[in-house]
Amino acid sequence: MLMSPPAPVASLEALENSQEFIPRHIGPDADEQQKMLAAIGKPSLDALIRDVMPDSIARARPMDLPPPITEAAALAELKAIASKNQVLKSFIGQGYYGTHTPGVILRNILENPAWYTAYTPYQAEISQGRMEALVNFQTMVTDLTGMPIANASMLDEATAAAEAMALARRSVKSRSHRIVLAGDLHPQTIEVIETRARPIGIEVVIANSQQEWDAALAGDLFAAVIQYPASSGWIVDWKADVQAIHAKQAAAIVATDLLALTLLTPPGEWDADIVVGNSQRFGMPMGAGGPHAAFMACRDEYKRSLPGRLVGVSVDVHGKPAYRLALQTREQHIRREKATSNICTAQVLPAVIASMYAVYHGPQGLKRIAQRVARLTAILSRGLARLGFSAHHHDTAFDTLSLHTRDATDALAARAVSRGVNLRKAWNEYLCISLDETTTRADVELIWSIFAQEGQALPTIEAMDEGPTSLIPESLQRSTAYLSHPVFNTHHSETAMLRYIRSLSDKDLALDRSMIPLGSCTMKLNATSEMIPITWPEFADIHPFAPASQLQGYAELDQQLRDWLCQATGYAGISLQPNAGSQGEYAGLLAIKAFHESRGQAHRNICLIPSSAHGTNPASAQMVGLQVVVTQCDDNGNVDMADLKLACEKHSANLACIMITYPSTHGVFETQVKELCQLVHSHGGRVYVDGANMNALVGLAAPGEFGGDVSHLNLHKTFCIPHGGGGPGVGPVCVVEDLVPFLPGHATAGDVRQVGAVSAAPLGNAAVLPISWMYIRMMGEPGLKLATETAILNANYISARLKEHFPTLYAGEYGHVAHECIVDLRHFKDSCGVMAEDVAKRLIDYGFHAPTLSFPVPNTLMVEPTESESLYELDRFIEAMIAIRAEIAEVEAGRLPRDDNPLKNAPHTAEALLAADWHHGYSRETAAYPVPALRRAKYWSPVGRVDNVYGDRNLFCSCVPMDAYED
Repeated sequence: MLMSPPAPVASLEALENSQEFIPRHIGPDADEQQKMLAAIGKPSLDALIRDVMPDSIARARPMDLPPPITEAAALAELKAIASKNQVLKSFIGQGYYGTHTPGVILRNILENPAWYTAYTPYQAEISQGRMEALVNFQTMVTDLTGMPIANASMLDEATAAAEAMALARRSVKSRSHRIVLAGDLHPQTIEVIETRARPIGIEVVIANSQQEWDAALAGDLFAAVIQYPASSGWIVDWKADVQAIHAKQAAAIVATDLLALTLLTPPGEWDADIVVGNSQRFGMPMGAGGPHAAFMACRDEYKRSLPGRLVGVSVDVHGKPAYRLALQTREQHIRREKATSNICTAQVLPAVIASMYAVYHGPQGLKRIAQRVARLTAILSRGLARLGFSAHHHDTAFDTLSLHTRDATDALAARAVSRGVNLRKAWNEYLCISLDETTTRADVELIWSIFAQEGQALPTIEAMDEGPTSLIPESLQRSTAYLSHPVFNTHHSETAMLRYIRSLSDKDLALDRSMIPLGSCTMKLNATSEMIPITWPEFADIHPFAPASQLQGYAELDQQLRDWLCQATGYAGISLQPNAGSQGEYAGLLAIKAFHESRGQAHRNICLIPSSAHGTNPASAQMVGLQVVVTQCDDNGNVDMADLKLACEKHSANLACIMITYPSTHGVFETQVKELCQLVHSHGGRVYVDGANMNALVGLAAPGEFGGDVSHLNLHKTFCIPHGGGGPGVGPVCVVEDLVPFLPGHATAGDVRQVGAVSAAPLGNAAVLPISWMYIRMMGEPGLKLATETAILNANYISARLKEHFPTLYAGEYGHVAHECIVDLRHFKDSCGVMAEDVAKRLIDYGFHAPTLSFPVPNTLMVEPTESESLYELDRFIEAMIAIRAEIAEVEAGRLPRDDNPLKNAPHTAEALLAADWHHGYSRETAAYPVPALRRAKYWSPVGRVDNVYGDRNLFCSCVPMDAYED
């Protein structure tokens, strides 16, 4: 036998270089790509891209990024950056506190892809686990606040307060345009409210004294906002003030602290209208500001205007209780500019963690934690008084003391830092000290040592413990029970908690089980090496308002990531502050509005939006006071240029901007996008390019080059931050050179600009920024470009393979799509009564999350496979769709009834299949195992098809005994 000659031995340098870029983010390998190209009818990937993407928008030059490196090398490089942060013991408070994340929650939720790779629970049947956790969150909030209903999380406390302002304005009888803020709100909350109020004509009155407060309440107002406990720690009885607010037919909005409410009379008991706050201290590290789940609770009559997501209980087709997202008719994609809010991404993963923290500790455990914090605060206060610091801003407190340190303020703050401690400087001559769950006796003694004069004897914990156990006024101590539902009183051992978490994740379908082919949502790989750094103490244990000198690692990370994203988008400047894509849209439109105002053209208020746009676009436009004018699309799904030209001419004098998505929401690269940009510019408007579909552009085209003025990015889409069941997200806003001065500032952190803060923290959801940094650093320019090309390849492969079974609705000049395709099912309604929803539910039986349902075109499915899915998984999805088409054919031929077939009855539960009676005209085997591979690995839907209408008519949004729903 002839032997092949041995391969030449590679040099060490060649071996090392070969490891520099291993495309682990890319699903199909080179051989598989050739097979896919053959199915499409293209000789090469380059040839496909040339036919798909217009030459006119191709990048002028490659992205200037560092060359790709290995996972290990990237982690080492990021660790070096992280080490530049200084992790001091922070007693700053201001809404951010140290907390212990229970290990069972850290390992099994925060670090578990079953939880962090899940999508927003729009497909209720395969989201029962995370929705149960969110109902627990809602119940936790309603119980602790004393309010009847709460949503399933907000972006941050400051944003929640701004949303509460908007909710109050919609809901109260007062026609005033004035809102009154207590001066002792957290400063970042005041700033975000001011940013939100300015463009929509709301007057903000800040009352910094009792006299100013009384005068403000005596005037006209539609709402007033108070902090309880106050930012300074002060605890006030607000009952009389709330009555005065109500006498003006206005709303009382209360910002509060959940841990404090385990000991304090809840706002609902003194007739508050809306209650907001942050759940951060329930197990989520500070992370330089986020992500953390804020909340909003309100009186029952406001519930149909409540912003954000709301999980309710309905029944499935078998009459069993089942969770679903409730009251969706108030949301962006349905109500558009009339929506209650533009918020599309919430903070679901942090909300799940907060709810599980409450489940694990239970009411008694939470109360013990709060009592310990309150007791240490009282002990600290008495010790400081012994040392001569008895001049407090107030005599009441839960966890925060404010000392009047006068001209010694700066020296004491500097002395604290020299001893590894951060205190908060306030009102120039006060120091605030906030304790938390992580505070120890040694910490209290360390604080005493900072305030003691040289040679002065320090108090002892034992001696200072001889007095009241807290500084909470007796009249405001809580007397009502909370968290009485069994879920909060059962899972207190780690074994029980572990099994409860597992039982919920088993009900759900996330990326760890199968492909999630959601169009426009880009459910791609969230690599483990990208996730590792988010729990490093150097990133996790940093206070967002720590001195800048302690945040040098974050500053470097922020700068590098902004530089890299500028390269990817072609823009001149970027802010990472927006903590969701919706916030990025909002910030971008604020920049456009401020630009026009700076040129004396504040009258420009018309925002053109094509009919195919994402619902967040018109919702964001109305939030900044712009008037939405809808323009039409042609028969191919492109912007109708003739109609756009007429709109531009009609509104030329007042045109502020146009908002487009590119590639279009219809999944096509429109060839006239440069002409569109030039047309709008010629009438004095700016062009906003929605970044939702950047996964089809990175490395190939850049909005900042082809005519865009502003874009937001979804780092939780294109740049790999996990969706987490509906958040966290990051939505950076990107702008051209002349709009850079109008990026959001953050005066609370010393960055004063024309446009103020849009998020509570200067860096927004800073703790998840390392994920995108790792992605870009490992991929480099060649990897990012290949990811885009492969995403386009995968979408076109699915479109080509399915075209004989389900035609693609929109395609480009050569019959190709961009990175997603809309599968047309509309004709089946007439041929056999099958709807797109039936196909979506039947895909659950095949083990798949459905594509995006009925958006942007009713009764269609929008499929986006991303670059991460292998050829095996793509073929598995294609085979499932082809098999479903065969089932539809059986109905069309009359061999299966229109109202009783595998599609109409999907998804099929194991319980239904095991029932003694089976009255359907198809077999149990057909229902359960429509393709042979399912016998080896089968996902079982925990519930049958959920009744959406029942859930809205019978609205339950908190934990009650489940058998109550069966009556």
